[in-house]
Amino acid sequence: MQEKSVISRVATAASGVFAPGHLGELTQVVDCTLVDAVLAETGAVERRVRLLPARVVVYFVLALALFEDCGYRAVWGKLTAGLVGRGSSYPHSSSLSRARRRLGAGPLRALFESLAGAVAWRSTPGAHWRGMRTVAVDGTTLQVPDRARVTQCFPKHRSRLRETGYPLLRLVTLVETGTRAILAAAFGPDTTSEISYARQMLDNLGPRMLVLLDAGFDTWEFLRDVHDYGAQFLARSSARRCPTIQRRLPDGSYLARLGHGKLPVRIIEARITIILQDGTEQHEQWRLTTSLLDHAGFPAQELVTLYHERWQAETTYASLKATLLDGRVLRSQHPHDLEQEVWGILAVYQALIRVASDAAASRPDLDMDRLSFTVALHTARDQVTCAASALFTKPACLIGPIGQALLANLLPAHRRRRIKARSLKTTSKYAKNFGKHPRVTQKYSFHAHVMVMERGLPARPRP
Repeated sequence: MQEKSVISRVATAASGVFAPGHLGELTQVVDCTLVDAVLAETGAVERRVRLLPARVVVYFVLALALFEDCGYRAVWGKLTAGLVGRGSSYPHSSSLSRARRRLGAGPLRALFESLAGAVAWRSTPGAHWRGMRTVAVDGTTLQVPDRARVTQCFPKHRSRLRETGYPLLRLVTLVETGTRAILAAAFGPDTTSEISYARQMLDNLGPRMLVLLDAGFDTWEFLRDVHDYGAQFLARSSARRCPTIQRRLPDGSYLARLGHGKLPVRIIEARITIILQDGTEQHEQWRLTTSLLDHAGFPAQELVTLYHERWQAETTYASLKATLLDGRVLRSQHPHDLEQEVWGILAVYQALIRVASDAAASRPDLDMDRLSFTVALHTARDQVTCAASALFTKPACLIGPIGQALLANLLPAHRRRRIKARSLKTTSKYAKNFGKHPRVTQKYSFHAHVMVMERGLPARPRP
């Protein structure tokens, strides 16, 4: 029944100077009404109709994110390839650049914020645990152009002898596990810490939400703030933290207090054994800090296993950086344009996730981990080039070409855990860890033994 469902909204084609204002099938998610609304909200509606209206420029910026390997005129050609005879112009690159500058970053940020949010149902695999929606906070960096105007806002890193590498933009997101939908994002120079950006997203947290955090977010003040917004937390703790045991619990965990007794927490310490496919064993010691104090309702062994879901944030960044950006440096040559570009990339990513979510909802118990982001991206690009959903007036299908391509190319149903190969180069900053990781990708089994580390945890080696 769901596969035959349609929604009543009608996709209407524009003509003349507004004709290139589309994104193929993704126009059903980012429709003209929504774009016009965010333009009006941000005061970016033009006073007179230009050859490049603001609505069209918004879609052009989104298309830049879809076709990261193409220049301005090539991307414009993608938008107009299927619009033969509909009166579209062919502006010069400088005109498109000025149009981007006139538009600014505000409309793209408002557009992303309207698309952002959780997409999982209660039945979505991997998105809930014991009645709580699981989300993860983590950060990454994006390379930006090495230009004088850019480095004024995004300074380069310096060694003792010289400047090194590209300037970096730090991006921090709040991601829903199970679907990898982005609930919120904050970014800026990498001279600002991840926690500072994470604090900007705290108002997106709420009751019945469990936040998974890496060791960089385990300061007691930040954990207190997360809890004050009604959410629970499960954070990896560093070896430097030495909590005093207040009461041992039957499952091997114990109660403690952080921040001079201001924040009650439960500590779970575990010895981790990873057995690789070739028989090699790796051993680690973990310390997890959680606000879930009830050991009977929230068993320690399950929490250790659940913590692996934090890697959904890493998978999100892989989709953004390796698939959508294809490892490229951001294209914008001005800080304001960079802000606009990043919001556009995030908006396109979230639109693709929403389409994938609709496709997954058409089949009961289908895990969204089986839907390939690469397939969604390439199909969406094809739909832009042929102007799908932009030429005809018809009901918008719930499962369109993108969803059909996703369902026809599902990833394996039972994907075993794999440990990533790490072949280190002589110039790598991780050279000190040479030989500690496999040189080829291998399957592995994971075993955790919850116990109190009476002598504390050894410090993790720094790269």
